[in-house]
Amino acid sequence: MMDRISSWRMKFFLWVGLPVIAVLGLAIAAPDVAPAWRAKSGSGTAGTFTAVREECGRRSCTWHGDFVPAGGGAARNDVVLYDAPDGLTSGGTAAARDTGAGKGVYSTAGGNTWLLVTGFAAVGVLAAVGWVVLIVRTVLGRRRNVATVDRLAGTPNQG
Repeated sequence: MMDRISSWRMKFFLWVGLPVIAVLGLAIAAPDVAPAWRAKSGSGTAGTFTAVREECGRRSCTWHGDFVPAGGGAARNDVVLYDAPDGLTSGGTAAARDTGAGKGVYSTAGGNTWLLVTGFAAVGVLAAVGWVVLIVRTVLGRRRNVATVDRLAGTPNQG
């Protein structure tokens, strides 16, 4: 009984879980890998982030606000401040860098967001590769089974 349950769970994970993980990792994290690494290396447009509101979940809080480039240019409104410094309050400011991330800017104080984003993207790539390998092995296994049955039955192989 336990073998059937775990076998069913494994098949569900392989056929449903892997593609979901791949899509999430590739669609959500992968586009922000390059901006995260640019922030880690200190690249991007320097400016000031002004905190407007804080959203808190179970384990962490995220500041949303406005980013104004130091050298002038278009401001970005309602963006997230990644790696926000401790002690930031509503109306407070922090030095930040715009590196082209879709939803936010990075604090110049640094942090580990680059590692988190890279890890999620890598997991997405691995899940995608694993799923493709699973599909290829399944198709080749079925072809092999059909050829074996045809050979044993004495019928010519069509495929």
